[in-house]
Amino acid sequence: MLSRLGALLQQAVETREPSVDLLEAFTEHWKGITGYYLEATDESVPARQTDIPWRLKQMLDILVYEEKQRPAGEAGPCLEYLLQHKVLETLSTLGKAEYPPGMRQQVLLFFSRVLAQVQHPLLHYLNVHRPVQKLLQLSGARPGSGTEKEEVQFAAVLCAKIKQDPTLLAYILEGKSILSRRRAQEMPAGEEGTEHPPCAPAEPCPPRGDSHLVTSLVGLCKSEKSRVALKARENLLLLVGLAQEPAAARLVRGSALCQLLTEHLCDLHGAVPTRTHPTDILAPERASWRSQGDGDRGPENQSLAAFFCWLDYLDELVASAQPLVADAITEAVEEKFFQGILQPQLLQMSELAILSATAMLTGTVRQIRAPPLLHRLVLFLLGPDRHPETPGDAPHPLRTQLIDRCNHLSDEISLASLRLFEELLRKPHEHVARSLALRNLETRGYLLRNPPAPDERGPPEPDPDEDGLDLEEDPYFTDGFPDTGFGAAKNPLPGSAPLGKGQVGEVVSSFLCLVPEEAKTSSCMEEGGYDTYVHDALGTVQACRASVAPWGWPSAPRPLDACHPEGTFYEGHFLKVLFDRMSRVLDQPYSLNLQLTSVLSRLAAFPHPHLHEYLLDPYLSLAPGCRSLFSVLVRVMGDLMQRLQRVPQFRAKLLLVRRQLLGLVPGEQMDHEMLFKGVVVLEEFCKELAAIALVKGPPEGPP
Repeated sequence: MLSRLGALLQQAVETREPSVDLLEAFTEHWKGITGYYLEATDESVPARQTDIPWRLKQMLDILVYEEKQRPAGEAGPCLEYLLQHKVLETLSTLGKAEYPPGMRQQVLLFFSRVLAQVQHPLLHYLNVHRPVQKLLQLSGARPGSGTEKEEVQFAAVLCAKIKQDPTLLAYILEGKSILSRRRAQEMPAGEEGTEHPPCAPAEPCPPRGDSHLVTSLVGLCKSEKSRVALKARENLLLLVGLAQEPAAARLVRGSALCQLLTEHLCDLHGAVPTRTHPTDILAPERASWRSQGDGDRGPENQSLAAFFCWLDYLDELVASAQPLVADAITEAVEEKFFQGILQPQLLQMSELAILSATAMLTGTVRQIRAPPLLHRLVLFLLGPDRHPETPGDAPHPLRTQLIDRCNHLSDEISLASLRLFEELLRKPHEHVARSLALRNLETRGYLLRNPPAPDERGPPEPDPDEDGLDLEEDPYFTDGFPDTGFGAAKNPLPGSAPLGKGQVGEVVSSFLCLVPEEAKTSSCMEEGGYDTYVHDALGTVQACRASVAPWGWPSAPRPLDACHPEGTFYEGHFLKVLFDRMSRVLDQPYSLNLQLTSVLSRLAAFPHPHLHEYLLDPYLSLAPGCRSLFSVLVRVMGDLMQRLQRVPQFRAKLLLVRRQLLGLVPGEQMDHEMLFKGVVVLEEFCKELAAIALVKGPPEGPP
């Protein structure tokens, strides 16, 4: 029994001695650090050349070892010493003083390692989160500082801890202000037995002006060191993705997050030189915030890349953030950037300013994907109205201005504006198609309500010498034209019954036969034929169908008896401008015509039955004074044949122009060059529409 008792006493002594030794060693290393400041005489010696880094490493190892020897959740003597003697407070002060030189780096490393390796929850303690805040005030505030790597590592550790326990966000963001508010609430509660309820969680707190975790991370996001900037952005993404609503609300109301993000976006936009050419703005592919950038770019391209990369990052932040945070960031971007910067620039009158602003807007539209941000952008550009338009109606000045510029006196402005709307039509947002086209097609007012019976012959054909609007009512007029293929189109079918699958081929033939045979040149060239258009149309239509699937569009047109159009049909501002420009396709630059037909093709690819009917059905019985895309094309073909007959040897010249466009022969200016290029565009556009009609089939479904 005595021997056993002696063994137990010896074991107890052995188990206690290490803890005593650990504490002594810990305090010895700490005294060695503080003693350095009493004994050092040369203030220029860098911290790494002293024993401070070694002593800090020993203190960290002791804390980690001590924790492993004790039961989970129990603080050991060394950790208690660290907290009670305000070791971290002192270290943060030494780091702020940057004495000896490089001390801030050593302090940041020690803080990061202690918080990452010690499992005991520390950030709840005032003697921990207060010095943490003090260090954060030094981080991210000086771009290009020598401690950016350590600063971002420190911030990353804090974000990881907050991810594990979102309640820590309050301590990191607000620190001692939490304690002061609690004391202020407790003091009145203790006076005369009166209790005051705490501040409601929903009550907005004024943003703090102090530097804290958010300020530090945003500052580090701007670092010229790509790895530092990337790591800071990744950790800010982690922070805004906190799922708990109280933490998200605190992040929005207790920090300047939205303000800092948006201000940087505006600053980067302002750094893009105003002389930057619109082609350079839209030349690069969609930017990615994860890209390392191209060091060989010129200053202008670097500023463009920086702007679009940051915009892409904000887009990802909004897409990944908790809804409350996403809405707050989106609201700030709309107020400060869309309305504060883009709108005044878009409404300028200078041609160069309009071109630059439109190109930047087009790039912005291309960059944005996050649904909340895209929704705000679409409403900012097009307005919220969904009811049918009337001529001269302009409730949203910016929308009206942008559409009018598609028909501007300057072909360059028209081209840039059409490119903007094509980019808008590519976005997965139902309001774009609704605002620009569908709102005026809902009642199918373009149809003749009382068409002639099948056995009736309808009105007599107009005199070919008369220049009247009656031609609009019969898109198949062929008066005065030679036998050039127009006769291949069938007579218009009465009524507006949806086309059956057996008639899809007839629709395709109608578009393919629009261009007279003597004006066709593609068959003479070795180039992609109609099959290529079908392949391209298949991809476009499938992408459109996938995009609009969540919108619940009908598969068939509204029954006529359910449609009650009010007044004369108006195709809407956007379609009117497109049709007006299409009617002048023989008198416009080639590049402008290509962009115009690209926008119309995009609209025709949408699977809404009313758009399908209005743009792709050649057999509509149009109401008086109405026009469809097919009727516009028919009138253009009539004008074309009259012009070509006045041009000697037009066939040879037309072939030469097509060869020039393909780069097969050197480009040389010739008479009627714009006319010939317009013919080439018309031929290719008709093949494109035919391919889209073939792929889409009737409104009820695919062929």
